[in-house]
Amino acid sequence: MPKTKSGSAKSLDRKLAKIQAGKYQPTDFIIADAKDADMSAGVMAPAPFPGKEIGSSGPGIYRSRQDYIGDMRTLIDQGVVDIMLTSASNGEVLSKKPGQLKNVTLAVRANDSTDIWFPRGSSYAVPMSQPFQSVNLARVKKFCDLVLYSMTFNNDLEADRKTLSDYRQFRIQAAELGIRYFLEVFNPNAPQNLKPEDFGSFVNDNIVRSLAGVTVAERPLFLKMAYNGGQHLQELTEADSTLVVGLLGGSSGTTRDTFELLARGEKSGARVALFGRKIQRAESQTGIVSLMRPVIEGELTPTEAVKKYHDLLAASKIAPQRTLKVDLELTDPILLAE
Repeated sequence: MPKTKSGSAKSLDRKLAKIQAGKYQPTDFIIADAKDADMSAGVMAPAPFPGKEIGSSGPGIYRSRQDYIGDMRTLIDQGVVDIMLTSASNGEVLSKKPGQLKNVTLAVRANDSTDIWFPRGSSYAVPMSQPFQSVNLARVKKFCDLVLYSMTFNNDLEADRKTLSDYRQFRIQAAELGIRYFLEVFNPNAPQNLKPEDFGSFVNDNIVRSLAGVTVAERPLFLKMAYNGGQHLQELTEADSTLVVGLLGGSSGTTRDTFELLARGEKSGARVALFGRKIQRAESQTGIVSLMRPVIEGELTPTEAVKKYHDLLAASKIAPQRTLKVDLELTDPILLAE
């Protein structure tokens, strides 16, 4: 188990040890801030200034890379998140102040397949995902030993075979370098002869099938995947109790969507939340993060948390993006369908 300079394990490793030992309590739930969007959305990653529209072009619309890194430092100092996930370039900057990371684990995105390419005006993410890796893992190892690797299956034999072949090469290199990783498996981005209602089963089977040939030395610490409903999540956690499942946040949605996903996910067996836009595009990033653990631990219902969040915004004189009534609505199709 990795240790800090003081000799104690970081929160991620302490919590993972308890989860894997079958001693999980809601206080052991792992929260990651996914601030790696610069590998996807470029200039838009830090989010626009208040009153500006995402997707617009021109000066004075988007916050800077330095603002983005500042947000990371603020969330790290808050002491709620266990993982700060970034691009390799920004992770390298954060690593220059190791004292700030005394309890938070730094992670960087190891690959950037084409289904996460979202430059304005582009259509890269529409065709079937193609594997790609910008990162030099040997360079990353000098300042970080945890990375995220992502895969997307589309029910296309050649594309999925290539995806698994690249994953195999990554696993071997990561193990040789002593780099740990967690595995993100996206829902299909260009499914072939596959119905949306079958995504959950399709992804579950591909995860278990893909890891069946992977020995302990090359297995992921945990998973990151879309919430396809409580039943599919429970199915996966029942299939293999050694799999620690984490949920990606997806679109920003309403504040109710954010807290409802946390509550339902934890109840259905998720033990990690890796939220990007749901944090980055919130009116108060520290405010929304401060209410995540009370929801996970059952101190607040999602509805109560939304109301408390709006109280926090009012007290901080921050204008909300939505009225309380609108922000209390569920808009996520999967959450609505349950």
